[in-house]
Amino acid sequence: MLSYALTFALTCFALGFAMNVLAFARAPGLPDRILAVDTMVVNGIALIVLYGVKTGSGLYLEAAILLALTGFVSTIAFCKFLLRGSIIE
Repeated sequence: MLSYALTFALTCFALGFAMNVLAFARAPGLPDRILAVDTMVVNGIALIVLYGVKTGSGLYLEAAILLALTGFVSTIAFCKFLLRGSIIE
């Protein structure tokens, strides 16, 4: 029963990831694209964690944590660039 639930969740998050790619491609402005990339990172983290649960490996949790940290820092850098025009002051 758990494998069916994990397969369903993986399918739903993969579909959400695909919708975010479409939203990124059709976004009219830079803030919308930043939001789409941030949401793609969240969906990617969910996919990695769910796959780790499905395979029973703890290594995927560490990869998800690294992706979360990288995604957070990149979102902050994109937003700072959008507001000020430069990242490093």
